Amino acid sequence: MNGADILCETLLANGIDTCFANPGTSEMHFVAALDRQPRMRCVLGLFEGVVTGAADGYARMADKPAATLLHLGPGLANGLANLHNARRARTPMINVVGDHATGHLIHDAPLTSDIDSLARPMSHWVGRAETAQTVGAECEAAIRAARSGAGGIATLILHADAAWTETPFVQPIPVSLPELAGPDAALVARAAAALRNGRQTTLLISGHALRDRQLDLLDRIAQKAGARLLAQQANGRMQRGAGRVALDRVPYVIDQALACFATTEQLILIGAKAPVGFFAYPGKSGSMLPPSCEVIELASPDHDLTAIINALADAVGTAPAARLAARHRPDLPTGKLTPDAIAIALAGAMPDNAIICDESVTSGRDFFRSTYGAAPHDFLQLTGGAIGMGIPLATGAAVACPDRKVIGLQADGSGMYTVQGLWTQARERLDVLTIIFANRRYQILHGELLNVGAGPAGETARRMLDLEDPALDWVMMARSMGVEAARAESAEGFRDVLHSALARKGPFLIEAVI
Repeated sequence: MNGADILCETLLANGIDTCFANPGTSEMHFVAALDRQPRMRCVLGLFEGVVTGAADGYARMADKPAATLLHLGPGLANGLANLHNARRARTPMINVVGDHATGHLIHDAPLTSDIDSLARPMSHWVGRAETAQTVGAECEAAIRAARSGAGGIATLILHADAAWTETPFVQPIPVSLPELAGPDAALVARAAAALRNGRQTTLLISGHALRDRQLDLLDRIAQKAGARLLAQQANGRMQRGAGRVALDRVPYVIDQALACFATTEQLILIGAKAPVGFFAYPGKSGSMLPPSCEVIELASPDHDLTAIINALADAVGTAPAARLAARHRPDLPTGKLTPDAIAIALAGAMPDNAIICDESVTSGRDFFRSTYGAAPHDFLQLTGGAIGMGIPLATGAAVACPDRKVIGLQADGSGMYTVQGLWTQARERLDVLTIIFANRRYQILHGELLNVGAGPAGETARRMLDLEDPALDWVMMARSMGVEAARAESAEGFRDVLHSALARKGPFLIEAVI
């Protein structure tokens, strides 16, 4: 075998059987090795941001990494924005980035670059396979880094000659992973004492604490202690809907977030970070907490959150039952199509076990309000603020869960960053419904212009923030990539096309003109 074959065998021995790819010349021997591996599913993305975003969506739903295949430094650079989002979500991922043959580097060919420096800011681990003999060990190190703790981004740089050189083969075995850190008795006792002292306390949670069973127990703890349970603002995956805890998130808007914590005296963190503003605003605090608020970090994302939540329940006690949302189908709106009308229609029509991938930005901020009682679903969202995540995220989630309907809530401006993902959905016959919130502007930036005190948009600012002249035609774009599409301009029209789209398998796009 050659080094590329060994890389494939090592990935497969560790259950990594999906590769999202956009390869080039330096990766051709790895492509040939993948061609010899029917157990490895290879999915082509037409832009590297689609590749990295899809690997993120896949891992969030599969609870295991996918591999990506990227072409040299520029290919990696094209995928960095969605690697940033994946890093913030603590998504496990293994990036295989090709590099020139070691002997070719001295020539400083046009595509030569400092791949290590490009990779480090968005990676938890960076390594190089410079010879065929080291490929297996480096791949194992990458897998270990990706699957340790809550998960991490591992970037393995594979030289072309390391891939093509033949070397003796030893059948790889699964990598041994370190155990997650368990409960700290002193911290559990401190958190339990805080929950009993009568002060206003918030349990702020994220990560695996947002899964159904953990949420159920946390809500019973919060009831027993008279505390508030809240999710951090941006989370990789949350299980919600009817029969599950009706959980709120920290608001995005800074004034709302400050008001949310104005009377909080104690904050207990379980897999979450203390809340801060997305940006700095003149005259406003960067921290959302009162200066006197005591913060107790009971568990970081890399801890065994299930064991720690169980230990806290033993120390504090629990209410007999969690407060679960009841199935609710609100009355359907009529007339003008608005973000609220879209959310209400989804609340009534969403199938059981759907996966919601949310990059609706401003248009979807009130989505939770209408969907606590929707059918049970998983909610995936933009985590790092780098737009262009939504379409790829939905693509990867659909690859991971082919038996579940994936619904993407997509702002039109950010959707243009990675619109190529629609082509991948068509090629792979993925069951994804994409809903475009077509307000034909970067609405969030109109708001931020006011929030930072820069005033309303004038003519020049509007030309930088609006998406008109010409207006985008999402129906034509989707159809050009093989995705069936329709436009809705009223609440009734949206409801009709939504029911039609949900009744069929395969990719479909609704341009919702709001």
